Order: sequence, then C-alpha cells, then structure tokens
Amino acid sequence: MNEINNKSEAPLLRLEGLQKYFEIPGKGSLHAVDGISLDIMPHETLGLVGESGCGKSTVGNVLMNLLPATGGHAYFDGIDIVGAKGNNLTELRKKMQIIFQDPYSSLNPRKTIYSTLAAPFKVHHMAADKRDLDNKVKELARMVGLEEYVLKQYPHELDGGKRQMVGIARSFALNPSFIVCDEPVSSLDVSVQATIINLLIELQKQKGMTYLFISHDLSVVRHISNRVAVMYLGQIVELADTDEIFSNTMHPYSIALLSAVPRVEFKDRTERIVLKGDVPSPMNPEPGCRFAPRCWMSCAGKCKGADPKLEEITPGHYVACPYWKEAQEAGRELMKK
Repeated sequence: MNEINNKSEAPLLRLEGLQKYFEIPGKGSLHAVDGISLDIMPHETLGLVGESGCGKSTVGNVLMNLLPATGGHAYFDGIDIVGAKGNNLTELRKKMQIIFQDPYSSLNPRKTIYSTLAAPFKVHHMAADKRDLDNKVKELARMVGLEEYVLKQYPHELDGGKRQMVGIARSFALNPSFIVCDEPVSSLDVSVQATIINLLIELQKQKGMTYLFISHDLSVVRHISNRVAVMYLGQIVELADTDEIFSNTMHPYSIALLSAVPRVEFKDRTERIVLKGDVPSPMNPEPGCRFAPRCWMSCAGKCKGADPKLEEITPGHYVACPYWKEAQEAGRELMKK
C-alpha cells in the first residue's frame, strides 16, 4: 500500500450527493447510485468495494461522463463533471481516464496496438509530426513493459495480460491526473494480476496519479489502496484508511465481507458470516437501511424508516450504522483470530 500525507490538501475529486437512476418503463427507477458523497485526495488510491450489482462500476462511468448523472455533483479541480460540455469536457477528457474491466472488448479488434495507442495523441493534437508520434507511442509501450513488436499486432493476437497493459498504456497516454480502474484484474490469472497491480503502483509513484480502484477482491484492494469505501446497493456504508477498515471494521456488511476473504492460515480458523436471503431490489427502494433485510444483527428490525447517515465515528472512519458498536463486538466473537 502506498503511503501518502495529503490530509491537509484540497481533494482532487469531490462527490456531493451523486445519483444515477435508470428509468425502467412500467416499473419505476432503478437506484444504481443513490446519494454518494466522498472526497478523493491527490495521489491516493481509493478502493471502492462491494458485491456485484452494488453500483461500483456505475460510479466510475458517471465520473467519466460515460453515463449522465441523475443528480448531485462531482467536482474535479473545481469543474463540475455533471453536465460538463464544450471546452470543459475536452479538458476533463485529458485529465481523467479509465481502465476497463475487460481488456478485450475495450480494444478495437480492427486496429493494431499502434493505432490504438496513437489515437489519444491524434485526437488531442499532441504530436508534432509522424516521427514525434512514433516516439511517443514507443515510449508509451516501453513504460508499461510492452515489446515493440506488439505494436504491429491486433488485440486477438495478445494474451489477457498484454491486452490489459495496452489498456493501461492508453489511459496514461495524455498524462492524466486521475484514473478510474474498473476491476482491471478481475478477468486475469492470479500471476498476471500481480504483474498488473505492481505496474499500476509503480506508474503511480512515477507519475503521481490518483486512482479510484473498483474491485470486489478485498485482497487486491488491501494491497493497492490508501483508503477503502464499502458500497452496498448504491450507497457508501463505510469509509476509512485501509489498515483501519481491515483491523477495526464497524459496519455489519463490511464485517461479513471480510469474513468471506479466503485465508491460508489453517490454524487460525475463523467463522464465516453467511448472509441469508436475497439482495433487495434497487427498484424504488423504501427508506431505511438497504442491508437490513440481510443483516445478521438482531437489531436489524429497528433500521427502517430513514436512511442511516454516514457519520464519522473516529477520525477518518465513517460508518452508516447506528449499531456499529454492537456489530463490532458480535463480529469479534464470530471471527476470533
């Protein structure tokens, strides 16, 4: 995990009540992202974790203007991403990039790797001539560890790891200050995952980038992130420094997530918290804790009527659960180390 010391700085990206609803004809609104507020600091990696379908990738797509926001604001260097147009949007395209989950479908199968990496320089007129363009593309390939012969190949000729390296190289082409990493290693083998994660960490040290790292793999998130935000059904339920959230987990959902992380120390057997019931529908959700129908705490029945607020319990540690203390004590009993 990278060490940072920027808590006195202004956030690079500030989300204020960000919403993304999908209107389903005849059914209502699907609340994919429902009022998220958080800050992402310069040069840090914020891990965003949660189950599939909780809205993690939607957050990244909204921030990248790939999906229009329904409400709220997202300020990047003072520019509101929501509704950005014209010159503001063009500048945001240079400063904010994304690495997609599937390295194959995110690349044009009809274009060589050279053409893919050259495109950002051409679109933004950042190459003086053909020779300058060649030098920039080759330098970009070297930066991520791609051999020069790869530039002549097509995506189908590469393995998953090299395809993802192409995606990473493309995202770094314009030297952005913020990158959304949307589950960049979830479709790769474990050994390749380590290569990609170490590459992202090294590039961050060299370039001073800021990452929003979206994943459901807590082991990967723990390795790369400075802070972690836990998401459940469109809302942030816990946010803290990485070491803090793994050692002092407070929200019942976060506790259940951590109990499911595979462990290799057989002598330290822990009890896994199995969540019962189905995930509630995000269609027209009723007020109250979204996790209450599956909560393993006995007080879950009291969490209806109003959405719990994300409150700072200890410095930098935010939890959206009034019964976090009881959950913490019960969780420790279930998962004795």
